[in-house]
Amino acid sequence: MADLNYYTILGITQSATEAEIKKAYRKLARKYHPDLNPNDQEAQRKFQEINEANEVLSNPDNRKKYDQYGKDWKHAEEFEKAGYNPNQQRSESRQSSQSSKSYSDFSEADFSDLFSSMYGSAGKRTQAKFRGQDYNAELQLDLKSAYTTHKQSLTVNDKNIRITIPAGVENGQVIKIPNHGGPGANGGPNGDLYITFSIPNDSQFKREGANLYANVDLDLYTALLGGEIQVPTFDGAVKVKVAESTQNNTKVKLKGKGFPKYKQENEFGDLYITYQIKLPKNLSAEEKKAIQKLSKLKKNG
Repeated sequence: MADLNYYTILGITQSATEAEIKKAYRKLARKYHPDLNPNDQEAQRKFQEINEANEVLSNPDNRKKYDQYGKDWKHAEEFEKAGYNPNQQRSESRQSSQSSKSYSDFSEADFSDLFSSMYGSAGKRTQAKFRGQDYNAELQLDLKSAYTTHKQSLTVNDKNIRITIPAGVENGQVIKIPNHGGPGANGGPNGDLYITFSIPNDSQFKREGANLYANVDLDLYTALLGGEIQVPTFDGAVKVKVAESTQNNTKVKLKGKGFPKYKQENEFGDLYITYQIKLPKNLSAEEKKAIQKLSKLKKNG
């Protein structure tokens, strides 16, 4: 995949912003994710290309090197130490055939000669160490799973990794797993793994940060006379007192019954409930008489 154009892979231009790169990557990653395309070798190949392109272009330093050196961007430091400038080389004439080449024309033999000039003869030089590539992965969680700290296994480049997911992780949040990226070269360190979490509001609760929002049904009689109801939370049902003459769409805050705050032990947001008053159906004759009597009392009062 080294000869592929990373901008073309993501369907963006070279002037794309970081936000446009992220948007393009997430769209394509969902489309070609192996979980959605089982046994599809072509989709898996495209998914690997998309990840490789994003790993380079989403990192400002790597992107700058890629824009300057193309597929050989990993060797940028060696080129710079040797005083090699591809932009200058393209504009200057060279006396020898080797020196007239642009960075895109360099062969493996050319690199060998370049490294030899930097580090000495092949038998004496010390090989440069290269850090491995960073990997990017997306992990989908439901809201309930994100409520508690738990362990989860995932497969990245055919390797099983078991990670601890802290309670309160947010949708779109990225966490780094050190040394779980691509292997380094010549004894260099491994890259890192960056995991982006996708956590949709697919439950009865809507989440905004550490706060939760929910609609709660309230029968007419409890709304009129007051009483006590059970309200579900992620930590079990809680009793809530309802005041007399509660109106439809009344909002009530349940302090500390929201979502855990990320990496803040025993700190929680709040739960905001909105009452939706439900009118009774199929009234009996006796119920109708009672309501009519109540209506007359209100009119006369």
